[in-house]
Amino acid sequence: MHFRRGRSRALPGAVVGAVALAVAGLPTLASAASLPPASGVTLPALAATTTLYVATNGNDTNPGTLAAPFATVQKAVGLVKAGGTVAVRGGTYQLAGNIQITKSGTAAAPITLTNYGTEKVVLDGEALAYTPGAVGSTIPSAQRGVIHMEASRWKLVGLEIAHGPYGVYCNACTDNTFERLVTRDNYETGFQLQGASSNNLILNLDSYGNHDPRKNGESADGLGIKEGSGTGNVVRGARLWNNVDDGFDAWTFSSPITIQDTLAYGNGYNRWNIPNFSGDGNGFKLGGSSGTGPAAGHTVTNAMAFGNAASGFTDNGNTGAITIDHSTAYQNARTGFDVDGGSKSRLTADLAIGNKTAVTLGSSTASGNSWNLGGTWTLRSTDPSTATGPRNSDGSIRSSTFLVPANGSSVGART
Repeated sequence: MHFRRGRSRALPGAVVGAVALAVAGLPTLASAASLPPASGVTLPALAATTTLYVATNGNDTNPGTLAAPFATVQKAVGLVKAGGTVAVRGGTYQLAGNIQITKSGTAAAPITLTNYGTEKVVLDGEALAYTPGAVGSTIPSAQRGVIHMEASRWKLVGLEIAHGPYGVYCNACTDNTFERLVTRDNYETGFQLQGASSNNLILNLDSYGNHDPRKNGESADGLGIKEGSGTGNVVRGARLWNNVDDGFDAWTFSSPITIQDTLAYGNGYNRWNIPNFSGDGNGFKLGGSSGTGPAAGHTVTNAMAFGNAASGFTDNGNTGAITIDHSTAYQNARTGFDVDGGSKSRLTADLAIGNKTAVTLGSSTASGNSWNLGGTWTLRSTDPSTATGPRNSDGSIRSSTFLVPANGSSVGART
């Protein structure tokens, strides 16, 4: 916080009160409305720094204060201005309609939608349409997502999103941060970013149990950044598990994506007895479309793929220059690192153990990997419980010796 030096000026009492509320993080629309005209403070100006509150026992006719909160997230989202915050009190919100975020913040004043303190917030979309849709049906665009977002410069923090037709669906989104979200048990992909979307950070996401009877399990991934373009998109610290299709999918996204410190495991198994099952089950599907799609040079660093029904890492026909560095493929049912689909990938210091096939290179290159170095590779631990259990207080994945080479070599990923 910066203060400008200079001559002070006494403020009217009402303005002093509003400033005190702002410092405490509790300014309200009601307090703005009570200011006298002579104060020079207008409602829109104060709304830019207002925190609006939502609670399960609220009412949308309330002013949205901590003492008198709104009942619905949509009401607060509709009123919040650039620089403002929507703080959602703990509880489960059974939605009658999805949450539409269509206005943007600014670079200097993003908008925040967050849980209040450490309270657990669940946004439940079970009552929405297409939960699930009929087999072979198409979900209308506006109904995709418990949170349907077509906006920029937002921060979404600390929310759990479940049972919707997609969890978070973000189309044409730029300069957003998505932090410590949980997207689970949705009837399509847990978190999907697509269209012209740039400079988004997806940080410490947990996405699991997403499945789509509508398409026989062919489509619901943990996280998809697909069918679009835009530079600067980063995934860091995600855990993507037990989804019906892939953990991560970059299908036909034409710009480079950066993936760091991320786990993908247990994907591609039919845990829901879906008929005519067609889930794929890759840990990381790195773009592609059978060699005919865009060439995108995605970068994967310090990632683990284990126990997936197909490959740990696959280029899926992406012909771009993919980089996979210090990453681990363990006990995947097919290939640990499958990069022979036309890509010119570069694999360095990666570890492959217990997969049906360690690696298929094609025209890709590999150096310093476990299969290049040879010998017998054993692990300090094969117990994933620390890495897959509760996160650290800051949202990061807890450190462990899971899948760390017993010989101490700097090969493979570390949690």
